[in-house]
Amino acid sequence: MTELALVLLTGVAAGVLNSVGGGGTFVALPALVAVGLPPVTANAAARIALVPGAVAGAWVYRRELAPVGATSTTELTATSVAGSGVGACLLLVLPASSFESASPWLLAFATVVLALGRHLSRVLARVLDRSAGMSTRAVLIGQFLIAVYGGYFGGAVGILMVALWSIGLGLDAAAGNPMRITQLAAVFLTSGMLFLFTSDALRAPLLLAALLVGATAGGFAGAHLARRLPARLLRGVLLATATVTTVLYFLRG
Repeated sequence: MTELALVLLTGVAAGVLNSVGGGGTFVALPALVAVGLPPVTANAAARIALVPGAVAGAWVYRRELAPVGATSTTELTATSVAGSGVGACLLLVLPASSFESASPWLLAFATVVLALGRHLSRVLARVLDRSAGMSTRAVLIGQFLIAVYGGYFGGAVGILMVALWSIGLGLDAAAGNPMRITQLAAVFLTSGMLFLFTSDALRAPLLLAALLVGATAGGFAGAHLARRLPARLLRGVLLATATVTTVLYFLRG
């Protein structure tokens, strides 16, 4: 299999994962590193390529958006854009060695969130006997910090959003999925556009184009698949991918 075909298929998988539950970074970033791109460049290229897929997924769910508690969609989206911009700037300004050293730990963190985030939400809700009842300001602060993480790295950022809304407001994960995909698109679009003009992601235009085409198709298809496939199966596949990727990154380091 040629590098372009591998990256194309990886893009499809990443787009599907982002639409059905998050985690496209778990496959896109390692694939680009495997074909020779430096980690920071690969991260920037993956973010650019995942933008159309995230936007396509948001378009599919555009009629199903519902506010997160008392926080409006406009407020939440503006916060996601601002936080993502800050995170993207950190990636560009900090030394490349910082990201290379941090990436295995960021992957490990995202994997733990993926594995335990929903369980933690349920445990806290049971202990509190209700949701935390976060104010709009608290929701926006939490969203900003998550978006900063998303702009810098991106792995499991959508899962972190759902965890925040679930713990803080008692929002059902399924009900929050349209908003999750919309905010994921805002985070990826902001950081992706910054990376497009300020990073060296265009040093491999064919690889970037292959990943972009695959992610766009996968994002559109994944938004439809999410309504049909069992959630347990989708989460199992994503968790297995995340775990293997994290272990490989630690071994590589």
